[in-house]
Amino acid sequence: MQKMITILGPTASGKTPLAVAVAARIGGEIISADSRQVYRRMDIGTGKDLADYTITYNREPLTIPYHLIDICEPGTKYSLFQYQRDFFDAYQDIIGRGKTPILCGGTGLYIEAVLKGYQLSPVPQDPELRACLEGKSLAELAKMLVELKAKNGSAMHNTTDVDSCQRAIRAIEIETYNAAHPMPKRELPPVDSLVIGVNIDRDLRREKITRRLQARLNEGMVDEVRGLLAEGIPAEDLIYYGLEYKYLTEYVIGRLSYDEMFRRLEIAIHQFAKRQMTWFRGMERRGITIHWIDATLPMEGKVAEIVEFR
Repeated sequence: MQKMITILGPTASGKTPLAVAVAARIGGEIISADSRQVYRRMDIGTGKDLADYTITYNREPLTIPYHLIDICEPGTKYSLFQYQRDFFDAYQDIIGRGKTPILCGGTGLYIEAVLKGYQLSPVPQDPELRACLEGKSLAELAKMLVELKAKNGSAMHNTTDVDSCQRAIRAIEIETYNAAHPMPKRELPPVDSLVIGVNIDRDLRREKITRRLQARLNEGMVDEVRGLLAEGIPAEDLIYYGLEYKYLTEYVIGRLSYDEMFRRLEIAIHQFAKRQMTWFRGMERRGITIHWIDATLPMEGKVAEIVEFR
């Protein structure tokens, strides 16, 4: 059995067309690692580009199967725990049919969670506990968390548990819940994968982001948001999803002018791409080997590199 291939990179780096080309070459299927493409009818703003999954291969049209796209309704909250569970179901299905899974996306937390086999549990928010913890310092929260974990016999997940008050409160919430609701965790082991990073020059990335944003607005991204609001999805739920849905919703409901929306959204996407790269570099520091390839290479050259790495 061939091990999984992971293709990651910042937004606008060309990950999906590359993953599709690799899948065509080796007989693979794609598992999306995008935290927003799970939502139905949120198509243009999340950049699903579903047409990219059909290519001409050996002079014949070929559609590459994909997974974890369009699996839940807008307005719902889709958690990392749910993603990990759904990923593993798709992964086992693909390898069970003798195909190669290709994990592709830019949500670094999702990618790292499945590669390392993070052990998570579905813990709801506890408003009363959060109210009690509000106002405590990070040092106080960290001390509480260490004591709770010692009591529960669980190790510190990683140092990011206490890198902010918000994360520390969530970690305390999880430990408190697990202490009161002991439950067997579904064991999701680490997944062996060749990890490929698409490396795109910063200036080229910025140029592509701006060009793609304008193209998506021309394709009807504003109307997509209007349609979601017309379905009865609350504006604040769309704003929660961030980036395109945050700023376009604020434009549609009259909080921003069109020009202000475009300017703020463009800046936000550039900042998002920078954060993605920061996360990927952090993954390398945390022990994940990423083989970086040049985004500007011809497609045939990129595919050949990946096949050679295998």
